Amino acid sequence: MSIARRSKLKRRLLAMLVTGIGGMAAAAASFATAVYQAANPAPVELARIGEPIDTGRWVITINNASMAEVPPTGTKPVDPKRFLTVDLELDNRSAATSNAFMQLVSIETQMSVQLPEPVYYLARDKWIASAINPGMPEKLIAVWEWPEGLPNPKALRFSVAKQIYKPRDNLYGAPGWFDDGKAAIVELAVSGQTDEAVR
Repeated sequence: MSIARRSKLKRRLLAMLVTGIGGMAAAAASFATAVYQAANPAPVELARIGEPIDTGRWVITINNASMAEVPPTGTKPVDPKRFLTVDLELDNRSAATSNAFMQLVSIETQMSVQLPEPVYYLARDKWIASAINPGMPEKLIAVWEWPEGLPNPKALRFSVAKQIYKPRDNLYGAPGWFDDGKAAIVELAVSGQTDEAVR
């Protein structure tokens, strides 16, 4: 084998070695960053009442909370009940009609009993909301049936979920919106007849 050919082969091997070491270093740095971010998540922003919150797929504005004895439909239940109602505005920023907002808002405050999932009503006609069209903001009312025996709250903390769009997911390689933690926390005073604060 000639000296020139040997020299060329050595340069190729050296280039492959350097590339391999660089790739491994980049992978290790990426892994270390992911582990650090998982162990030290960024603090969740505290949003104000009436402030639009960008959740990725939706822009949501939480306006107020109150206790009521009648749901938004206006039909009083046969058995007395209490409802926690939260007025909000919602704008679908995705390209498709969606009802994925049903899991967007949750009560952050710790309570002795678990609340049922909220029912969403359209504020304009007081009927149960289904899917929200893109580019057509809607005013909604989220309603939780308040458990019997649990005192009415004076204030509550609400968590707003965040979603991220991926052109290709890790499992099927298909596009979609995926949960990505919390976008914000909103603290609300609850109007209506109150007994004591829920902490």
